[in-house]
Amino acid sequence: MRTEIARALTNLTTGIYVLTVADGERRHGMSSSWVTQVSGEPPLIMAAIDNAHFSQRIVAATRRFGLNIVGGRGKELEDYFYSSRARRPDNLEGLEYELSPTLAVPWLALAMVSIEAQVRDTYVAGDHTMFVAEIVGVRFKDGDRPLTALDLEYVYLGGSEVLKRDRTGWA
Repeated sequence: MRTEIARALTNLTTGIYVLTVADGERRHGMSSSWVTQVSGEPPLIMAAIDNAHFSQRIVAATRRFGLNIVGGRGKELEDYFYSSRARRPDNLEGLEYELSPTLAVPWLALAMVSIEAQVRDTYVAGDHTMFVAEIVGVRFKDGDRPLTALDLEYVYLGGSEVLKRDRTGWA
């Protein structure tokens, strides 16, 4: 049954994002795909973060985060943040970014859209915390298309579980 559930979840099309945080001098980013809009008025989004992840503690403490939407021209962001090279506290070193104007969260230069979000509510859901946040600022770069889970050869299923795709489908 677990295999069937995993295969079913791979068909939930999700965007590819890099969630960024700042806490004092620390700057961190993480690959994130469990993000969705939850309200139009006010404009609210939800990002689910693994309770054991470094970023979860910072978002819980600062109550803010950046959400960088990855487009085709920025795929190297997903490649980096998904890799073992990014598994360190200050992992934005060497990447071009600026701090957003209102909440001072990192906006990545290669992102096609960057959002600054102020957390309004949190909900623990199993091994993740859902952070519901209001969008307070955005930056756009035109002429790109958002990446989705369909553009990748793997899909995150939670914890350390990843399902990889080969020529015949999900393995």
